[in-house]
Amino acid sequence: MSDTHGKFIWVELMTPDMAEAARFYGHVVGWQTKDFGSPEMPYLVLEADGKGMGGVMELTDEHKSQGIPPNWTAYVDVDDVDATAELFAEKGGAIRRPPQDIPEIGRFAVVADPYGAVLCIMTPLPMETGGFPEDTQAKQGHVGWYELFTENVDEAMVFYGDVFGWTKDHDFDMGQMGPYRIFAQKGKAVGGIMKRMPQVPVCHWGYYFNVDGIDDAITRVSTGGGQVVNGPMEVPGNSWIVNCVDPQGAYFSLVSQKK
Repeated sequence: MSDTHGKFIWVELMTPDMAEAARFYGHVVGWQTKDFGSPEMPYLVLEADGKGMGGVMELTDEHKSQGIPPNWTAYVDVDDVDATAELFAEKGGAIRRPPQDIPEIGRFAVVADPYGAVLCIMTPLPMETGGFPEDTQAKQGHVGWYELFTENVDEAMVFYGDVFGWTKDHDFDMGQMGPYRIFAQKGKAVGGIMKRMPQVPVCHWGYYFNVDGIDDAITRVSTGGGQVVNGPMEVPGNSWIVNCVDPQGAYFSLVSQKK
């Protein structure tokens, strides 16, 4: 495996109202947007400090007819999309969208783990800009943490170790809720895995966006038309988090080093 295999490189929002989503997240997180689509397939690139870190695409009627709600997902860099998609299926997961090429960007597929949590995998093409940004996990406006809700923490860790090469960093004991497992990509802790709670309807990946001060961000969520559904809470590492829903119904989270 290369050093980039298993690395998160992009996040993407599917929403029925792209303009409203751009307004809301610009207000809450401070992102700028750049039009990168076409009349046939509109797409907005989200930028933090002038660097692309994610995108917004339209949740169409066709998507809705398939039961797809407004949602955030992430792209993980892999050495070989086709081989990794097949490995997902072999290990008990599923291929939700077969591998296909995005001109001038790379080859991608949509996959799910054995418990149904969805991710995109991609083998990017070489880019004139040097590719996707380097480590941005600690920077404002970027993704600070990746979190998986699953039915079995140990089995999920084995699965993602097989497909992405992730390793266990350490556990936090959460009592009756079981362990909160920190996982690492090439030795760097990037996210956590925990057992799905009864109030969480499905297994899924969640994304924490870095903001400067959690209380001020909560105010912006409310004034922007979103809703706080959990928190704020202080978590290990002297960080504060809050879980939210945007005006179109997509779940997202925020994290800050200060309240």
